Amino acid sequence: MPTNNLNSSEASIDDFGIISIMYHRFEENKYPSTNIKMNDFLKHLEMIQEEKIEFVNPKSFLMDLRNKKKARKLLLTIDDGYSSFYKNAWPILKQKKIPFILFVSTREVGKFGYMSWEQIREVSDYDFVEIGNHSHSHEYLIDENIKDIKNDIELSMDIFKNNLNKKSIFFSYPFGEYSLEFKNLIKELNFKIAFGQHSGVIGNSDDLYELPRFPINEKYGNLDRFSTLLKTIPFSYETITPSEKYINKNTNPPNVTVKFSSNNKNLKSITCFSNEEDKWRKSKINFINENEIKIILDGKFTTERGRINCSLREKGGFFRWLGMQFVIAEK
Repeated sequence: MPTNNLNSSEASIDDFGIISIMYHRFEENKYPSTNIKMNDFLKHLEMIQEEKIEFVNPKSFLMDLRNKKKARKLLLTIDDGYSSFYKNAWPILKQKKIPFILFVSTREVGKFGYMSWEQIREVSDYDFVEIGNHSHSHEYLIDENIKDIKNDIELSMDIFKNNLNKKSIFFSYPFGEYSLEFKNLIKELNFKIAFGQHSGVIGNSDDLYELPRFPINEKYGNLDRFSTLLKTIPFSYETITPSEKYINKNTNPPNVTVKFSSNNKNLKSITCFSNEEDKWRKSKINFINENEIKIILDGKFTTERGRINCSLREKGGFFRWLGMQFVIAEK
């Protein structure tokens, strides 16, 4: 969207970043936690168009992130390569030429309920589509030793090469779970961009190997929430500690601090929520200085994943959003 078409509240925003959303199944209604109803999906596409938000072609992702800060942008991603995507969503995206990344786990390709390599090759032939790597086995790899994780990813890369004649630069962590060791492995294997499943808007301050996405399903894809999601913008920061998101009984709850970029205004109005002890609650915040906060967690994370979401309202109904996800080790 050209800058001169921005209204006054939009013009005051320095960087819209890229909203990234993630779908899995389409009209598989017995799986509500990973499914979206097609009527809702079609409405989502209409709402994106009504808001004059541009769909980002994955091939120009980095250029759009760095250079088109004043445009409202959205990256569409689909995980797992279910047959319901090919049957229900692909015809619509193809007809409308809407760009997206399809992440596939190579072990599942061709199994019941999943796309075949022939179908994946058909989809990948379009210049607005990228096929991303989602591991081979899609197990809880984060709990494995690094050698086994490497073997799994390298196997998926070989299968990609054999079936698509190329290697993907995009990686999606299974279940959105990663550790520092896992993340460094993905760098070493020459992936350029990797996504988790923590909510947030991609901005220039984000680590390219732990990019956020808003998961969309029947519950979190309702139209009111989706409308709010389309008004989110990056919450730029300098550092988040701890950098290790894989925690154990000795580091749970984590000692969380965020040093925000100096261009963020009105930080005193920030609100954060977290799900320690399996209850979403408003978190206490201590200001270390005017741009740095400590988030006080009253209890341990007791589910598989601990989450913290922080937001700050801006003019025109927009609000900055920063999400964090911690994975609790089995041992």
